[in-house]
Amino acid sequence: MPVDARSISTFSIPARFNGPPTTANGGYACGVFAGLGAELYGPGAAVTLLVPPPLDTVLEFHGGPRRSQIRRGDELIATVGPAKGDPEILEPVRADEARAAAAAFRGEPDPAFRDCFVCGGNRRAGDGLLLTPGPVTRLPGTVACLWTPDSSVCEQGRARAAVVWGVLDCPGGWTADPAQEPMVLSWMTARIAEPPVAGRPYVVVGRETRRSGRTASKATALYTEDGRLVAHAAAVWTAVNEAITSVAESVHRQGHDDSTVAWTRTAGAGN
Repeated sequence: MPVDARSISTFSIPARFNGPPTTANGGYACGVFAGLGAELYGPGAAVTLLVPPPLDTVLEFHGGPRRSQIRRGDELIATVGPAKGDPEILEPVRADEARAAAAAFRGEPDPAFRDCFVCGGNRRAGDGLLLTPGPVTRLPGTVACLWTPDSSVCEQGRARAAVVWGVLDCPGGWTADPAQEPMVLSWMTARIAEPPVAGRPYVVVGRETRRSGRTASKATALYTEDGRLVAHAAAVWTAVNEAITSVAESVHRQGHDDSTVAWTRTAGAGN
């Protein structure tokens, strides 16, 4: 782990934690990157993804006082920095509502989603998380499902932080229809107040909170069955468009922080 703003450390993301078949699940990757930046920025780190994070590949964390970089050689993969403010907190959804919503999960419209670590239907218990976020009848634009951490994603009986970031990622994507409008996670920040306990069911909630051009802001949350908040996140998703990635990368190289890039893009820059 980095101990100052000049450190460089190497790491990799195992192939198990994929989103698309050959790259990492965005939320899981953001959780890994935020964990590397925690000693510099505390638990409120924000991550901007510039290209899909590769799997089973040596990556470098370059610590910086205002912003750190995740690199593969000369390629900039992501940046990490302090988030401005706390994510919006969604209202809880009852466990019975989440169970009913999960039954209406639209499924994976494209083979690329079927093997996702978080929501892929081809995964098995003990390998993937098998989340099935479906629409909540009384809350338009909101999805929910149940999730029970198993021992394969826990340490000392608690879910690992990067896994929780993954849980808080995919439900945001399912607030829209990925078959009609493919989108990718481009920015995320999360707060974990209470690491989930292995074997205990939790309610996962997601909602699209704002749409501007080709970008959408998403809020997600994780609750106990009796409605106690244990984690929540904010994210920006971007409709697939090469120009947007180019704009984001150029802004980073000019020295702006992650949250400025994310919310500028949400307002329509680069659309």
